[in-house]
Amino acid sequence: MNTREQVRQFYDRIGWSQIGEGLYQNARYEDLRPVSQEYIHKCHLRVKRYLPPQGRFFLDAGSGPVQWPEYLSYSEDYRYRVCVDISITALREARRRLGDHGLYVVADITHLPFAEDTFEGLVSLHAIHHLPLQEHRYAYLELQRVLQRGGRGAIVNGWHHPLLTRLALPIISLMRRLRGLPPKKDRKAEEEQQGTFVAKMTPTWLKKELHTCGIPFAIYPWRSFGPLLLRWFIRPEWGGKFWLRVLYWLEERFPRFFGEHGQYPIIVIWKE
Repeated sequence: MNTREQVRQFYDRIGWSQIGEGLYQNARYEDLRPVSQEYIHKCHLRVKRYLPPQGRFFLDAGSGPVQWPEYLSYSEDYRYRVCVDISITALREARRRLGDHGLYVVADITHLPFAEDTFEGLVSLHAIHHLPLQEHRYAYLELQRVLQRGGRGAIVNGWHHPLLTRLALPIISLMRRLRGLPPKKDRKAEEEQQGTFVAKMTPTWLKKELHTCGIPFAIYPWRSFGPLLLRWFIRPEWGGKFWLRVLYWLEERFPRFFGEHGQYPIIVIWKE
């Protein structure tokens, strides 16, 4: 089974199955505790600041079911949100949320069936990392191709073993020992929280690829802490909400550092 078919089957059968009203099985890879909700909400809304505020066509490449409420705000002042996904289950769920505001296309992000200069704005959220690493550049090239001149796109994915995670893992191991927990046998499964094929890149690799492709870009923080670090270090009894407000302030104050060394970046691309 090839990679795309593996990903498609996972999301058709498992990832986008509902486990509650408006909540999908894929949400188990997120930290849904109340202590983290404010931080996660603000991080979701960060994406919108890098997008043109309005237009006719907005592309959501690898849309899934448009999973979180904040995602709806990205296209609220566009005429149409064009949802592209290889999972028909994802697009059916997206239609339930968007109705006539959406247009729904089964397609591969590396071969978009649209003319050049079609979209004023676009997002791709946690989608490109489901491609083999050598195909990431084709996704970025396609996204830039369909952008209008002067348009912008925001891509969110995760880094491979970012600095902040590497620094935190020995502390987590120590905390496990102090709590009498057995050593984690499959650390990668806990770190990545992946249910299907994922290939993540490093900042050095991505910058080289995008420079080679001639794609103008900038890297900003989306979220510095993934679910693993949030669950271990952000506790209500430790003043978790306060420390997440401090983290968010630091991300805003030092975007280059946290964009390249936190867990999840926003890669903004445009067409000059």
